[in-house]
This record gives sequence, structure tokens and C-alpha cells, in this order.
Amino acid sequence: MMYKTHSISSFRSQCKLSLCLAMIGTFLSSTTSIAIAAEHKNHPSSSGVNSKAMGKSYSIPDAQGDAESKIIAIINGQLLTQRDVNNREQLFQLTAGIRLTPDVMQRMRPQLIKQLITERLHTQEMLRRNINIAPEQIAEAIADIEKRNGMPPNALRNQLSSDGVSMSTLIDQIRLQLGWGQVIQQELGSQNRITAQDVEQRQKALKQEVGQPEYLLNEIFVPVENARHPEQELQFTQTIIQQLRNGAPFPIVAAQFSQAQSALQGGSLGWVQKDSLDPEVATLANKMPVGAISNPIKVAGGYIIAMLSGKRTIGNEMGTLMTIRQVFLPFSSKLNPKNPTPQQISVLKQVNQMQQSLHTCQQVEEANQKAGGTRPSDPGPMQLERMNPEMGNVLQGLQPGQVSKPLVSIDGIALIMVCSKEKKNIADISASEIANQLLSQRVEQVSQQLDRDLHRQAIIEMHTNTNESAPKPATQPKRKHK
Repeated sequence: MMYKTHSISSFRSQCKLSLCLAMIGTFLSSTTSIAIAAEHKNHPSSSGVNSKAMGKSYSIPDAQGDAESKIIAIINGQLLTQRDVNNREQLFQLTAGIRLTPDVMQRMRPQLIKQLITERLHTQEMLRRNINIAPEQIAEAIADIEKRNGMPPNALRNQLSSDGVSMSTLIDQIRLQLGWGQVIQQELGSQNRITAQDVEQRQKALKQEVGQPEYLLNEIFVPVENARHPEQELQFTQTIIQQLRNGAPFPIVAAQFSQAQSALQGGSLGWVQKDSLDPEVATLANKMPVGAISNPIKVAGGYIIAMLSGKRTIGNEMGTLMTIRQVFLPFSSKLNPKNPTPQQISVLKQVNQMQQSLHTCQQVEEANQKAGGTRPSDPGPMQLERMNPEMGNVLQGLQPGQVSKPLVSIDGIALIMVCSKEKKNIADISASEIANQLLSQRVEQVSQQLDRDLHRQAIIEMHTNTNESAPKPATQPKRKHK
């Protein structure tokens, strides 16, 4: 028996909107970037390739010309310019909702450039393998993002435009995510399927760990190129930690800067056991309070920033699982509680009448659809103990089939009905969850190995701190996989 898991090449469209917007920052297009020829079929040799061998040439902008055209690096003949770096910095600040000082951004810039170089190498590898992403796949991914976030068609385009971000940025990022997933899928080959025997072995191991702690972790992994001189990466890691502790959202920062495959999920590792973690991370996680963000953790190959979101005992965690439905009636303008508009008063009257007529979750779904469906009726399964206190208090006293009192926000009014409520041991890990966990470990191993190979085989000419270009290989020690 084979466990068929979610395809690793699929775009993670179930992500929250803020995370999706963060992820579009990778692979920003540049008018001075020269695309590697798609028909190029020969893999670069270990001695490296130059721009002529890649079948492309490039022109050096006039030093007195546009400052944004300044060349930062040349990766196998493809330019990385100051415009690319500026765009990434701007997008990070937009999606993270923070304004970074020039000093902080300067400390972050070297690592940001390294990540952009890695993304260029990923794109080149996709082209070398003739991996093409159909426009229909991209359109489907965008539509899915909008649907899961309760947005009408084209709302995502409009939101990006209002933030000064081109829609092509989102399209390029989806194309990169889909294409790189296919690259990893090719590399995995037959390892892309988890067998019943694999799952059974892991289940036996978990039974022996019953009573031991496991951790709900998020990570940001910063690789170190030269283990003897990790100063630059350490400084970057410390800068990122400071921004996280100042309020920058962890998933967005992880999506932008983490070099682990978990970056696709905003750094989320899910529930992990001690033996699945780097020893240094496991030791610290055992001491960290829930909600804490770690100091830099030195591991093989680089540094990890860890955020602990939860702790539990393997085989024993009782929780209340719920499904709900909601109907949301929007206001036409922001609510001023001291001076509501006639439309807002009308909506409140409508909600009060609706509250008396809703008796089933199906009715709630239909009412939400009639109201325009500006928010999804079904937000998915929830655990009562992990909800914010305000929402938890609202739902705790409701039984299945009961509807809440009107919940007023500045954007509109909602009614929520509990459809099911069940107390169960949520520490039980299903076979499907184990299969996905095992596949994620294999994906992480293959992706890191391929990254090392691409860097080692590339010609990377840096123009940042010197007038003389020199090839710069980048190798990384192997890190323990998750």
C-alpha cells in the first residue's frame, strides 16, 4: 500500500493572505535581468560555466546611469541588479507591516542578496529541465488563494495594486513555487511515495515515545557558507530576531528569508518529536516558554531561529474540536460606534432578524452566500483551546445548532453557529499525518542537496564590494533534516 500525499509541486494556496503576499516577494523581475535560454539542455559542469557558455551575453550599464541598474551579481550570466534588491526590501516592509531603518536594512541586505542568488539558480534549473508552468495552473492558484481568503475574483490583483506591487510579481512567484516543486519531485523519483511499511515503522517508534514531550515549532534557517567565518550570517540572524520581537509576523519573515523547505509554510514544522530535531533545537525547545522566540541556535550548516507555539505530551492531549459556519454582512464604510451610518443601522436590524431564523448550519451557509460571501462560511476545523480568548468565550457556551449573538466589527457584523463539538485526544497522529511528515523530511534533504550542487557548479560574480569580479562558489555543510 502506498500513501498518496499532497503533491509537493502544488502551490500552497491554503496559506493565509499575508503569507501569500510575503511569498510573492521571491523572484522579483528586473528589466536588466537576462533570462537563461529555455532550450539550454546541458547541465553546468563542476568547473562552472560563463555567460557565453550559457548562450547569452549581457551589457554593463553606464556607471553614471540609473542607480537601480547597478549590477550586484552575475549568476551564470544572469544579472542581479540593485532594482531587484530594492523591490525585495520594499515588498518585505509592505507585507510585514513594519518600517525598517536604513541601518537595519543594511544589515539584512547581504543575506537578502544571497537568497535572491539562490532563487536565480532555482529558476535556471527549472529552465534547464524544460519545466514549464501552464497559465491555467497559475490562474487556478490565484483563484484558490482568493477563494480561501473569502475574496471575490480579482480582489488580489486590486490589493497588490493598492500596495504598489505589480501583479506580475505574484505570477512569477507562483510560477517559481510550482516549478521548483516539480524539480524536487523529479529528484525524489520513487521516494515521492511513502509506503505502509514506512508509516508502520514510525508508528512503532512513536509508541515507544509515549509520555515524552513534542513541540509545535516554527523555524527560520539561515545557512552559513563558511563555517570558520559565520559573522555575517550571525549578525543577520540577530537582526531578524530583533524584528520578530518588535512585532514582525514570523510566517512572513520565514517566507522571505528562511532557506529551509518549511519556508513554504511560513516556517511551520507542525508537531515534531525530540528525535526529529537538531539536538541543539530540542534542548532549547524543552526550556522555552510557549510563544517565545529563541536566540540564534547554531546547528550544522547554519543558524536556526525557533518560535515555540505549543508543547504537549506524546499520546496525551485532550482538546475540543469544533466545526462552525458563519454569515457576515459587511458595512459599506468603516464603523464609527458613536455615529453609525443609516446603512450600518440597517445591517444591524437585518442581522437581528436573521438570528431568529437560523436553525441549521446549511441555513447559515445559504445566508452567507446571499450576503455576498465576502468571508468564507466555513473557516475549517478549529480547536477551542487554541482560539483567541474573545472568540473562545463566544463559542465555548454554544452547543451544536446554536447561533451566537451578533458580533460587531468595524467592517461588518457576523453570526456564528456551532455545527459540531467533540472532546478527543488530539495527540493521536493519523497515518496520513505521519506519511506527510516523512515526505517533508525527504523533500528537505533533497532540496538542500540540490541547492548545494547548484551553488557549487555555478559561476557567481559579485559586484557588491569590489570592482574586480571573481567567481564565488557557495557550499553549505549538511544540516540534520526535520
